[in-house]
Amino acid sequence: MEKKPDTNQCIRGRHPNSVTVSASFLLHLSSVLGVAITYWVAQNFFFINLISNPTQTLILLWVVQSPILILLFSLLRQDPQQCSYWKAVGRGIIGLPIGALIMAFCGVMLGAPIGIQDLGKTVNWSLLMSLFTIVPTACVFGSSCKDWLRIFAHTEPGGVIDIIICVPSHGALLGAWFGAWPMPLDWERQWQEWPVCVSVGAVAGYLIGIVVSLGFVLVVGERRELVKEE
Repeated sequence: MEKKPDTNQCIRGRHPNSVTVSASFLLHLSSVLGVAITYWVAQNFFFINLISNPTQTLILLWVVQSPILILLFSLLRQDPQQCSYWKAVGRGIIGLPIGALIMAFCGVMLGAPIGIQDLGKTVNWSLLMSLFTIVPTACVFGSSCKDWLRIFAHTEPGGVIDIIICVPSHGALLGAWFGAWPMPLDWERQWQEWPVCVSVGAVAGYLIGIVVSLGFVLVVGERRELVKEE
């Protein structure tokens, strides 16, 4: 009787700290479809969008994306023999509000409004940013300081898993940064209000980061094939 292949082996290949190109593609495809479908549902069923109703739209985005990213990135957890799948899921759930606090603090330090009327916008923007940046790293690496520093401080991804976490995360951060530039301009447009620009920038940067990371993953995969042939 043939033994069925283990899920982790199908995702990671032979190396426990790597991941197959096809698994990387499916993970990112699920994330992109989640964003696209959520935004389509928001516009066509709830008749809201980031410009007219930023708070409600942000809530939909992070509520739908949270289970997708947490459940999928938990499959890529480091040392799967020592860390169970559900422990990784728990790390992602805990990382979401902790990351939101960090993002909210950074946003306020960089000029985000702190009034009561903007509290809901700031909280939900922070949760979305945490989901794009902190949560995948928490699911995969937990509290490993060395890995967090490698991903965010040194920006030195060492493998496929690092790449699919690092590049979209930095894309979201850079997108939010560049998205904030039009806010102080005296154009008096609705889309300049907090947090419309930074939210659109973050989502766009995240999606661009996904495309770029897939390009890097393909290059890494080709290099491994060449090494095997040699």
